[in-house]
Amino acid sequence: MSDQPSRDVIVASAQESIARGSKSFAAASKLFAPKVRERAWLLYAWCRACDDIADGQDHGHGMTGVTDGPARLAAMSAKTEAALAGVSVGEPAFDALRLFAAETALPPALPRDLIAGFALDAEGWRPQTEQDLYRYCYHVAGVVGSMMAIAMGVSPDDAATLDRACDLGLAFQLANIARDVAEDARAGRCYLPQDWLDEFGIPADAMLAPEYRDRLGLLGERLGLLAARYEESARFGTPALAFRSAWAVLAAAGIYGAIGRKVAALGPRAWDVRVGTSGSAKLGFMRRAFGEARRRRALYPPSVRDAALWTRPR
Repeated sequence: MSDQPSRDVIVASAQESIARGSKSFAAASKLFAPKVRERAWLLYAWCRACDDIADGQDHGHGMTGVTDGPARLAAMSAKTEAALAGVSVGEPAFDALRLFAAETALPPALPRDLIAGFALDAEGWRPQTEQDLYRYCYHVAGVVGSMMAIAMGVSPDDAATLDRACDLGLAFQLANIARDVAEDARAGRCYLPQDWLDEFGIPADAMLAPEYRDRLGLLGERLGLLAARYEESARFGTPALAFRSAWAVLAAAGIYGAIGRKVAALGPRAWDVRVGTSGSAKLGFMRRAFGEARRRRALYPPSVRDAALWTRPR
């Protein structure tokens, strides 16, 4: 008799992980149908665990600093490969990936691409060009959007819908980068392309200095507008989803899209306080998304994706 934990036990652990790690994602997951909701929890648990391992955190909290980054990445990758091979890892988050991959025919390249994003951060990598920025956003968020679409029942072979799902991940990450410019700078990180900083004459090691604040505000606006373009593109993927999945996606697009729009609107004042979305505003976006989801085929008819937008690797 196997001592491998049951699916129910692994799912319960994943639910606990999302409850501890993200109240917003936990709330949004309630919009999904039960099967999709459980798979979203499973995927979240693995993503959260990898992020915690890479940054020395506990469910996104209490960053301790990491001095053994390569060893952490190697362990994370080995456990992920075991899970993808169907081996019981003995750790709930990686066994969550094992279940998720088995139930969805997940292409192994996708979780590997996420780990490649953690490797970039571990190397202290910085984007030099706008294309570098998009590639980073793909590895840390766009690929998660694609995996979430697969959780919602999208075929791994449906490249067009996965592109739109990736667009939503890119939109979220661009908005996050815009919101966190000051926080990242104080931590010695910068995700603004060096080309952009050169264009505006902003030194990366002094970007928060008062004399550069107006110019930095213009870059925050640029990021916010880019996030809005990818968010709009993502909406056209929702007719391929079941109603409840489309509702959740459109609600998330509104909630996180508001962050990018606020940064763009605030300009140089965007980092005086941390930009967020209130609880009442989130409920408003959920209500609005319900109507959008019902009319999604009329609102977002079949269309060719904007060729000017960056495209995920195949």
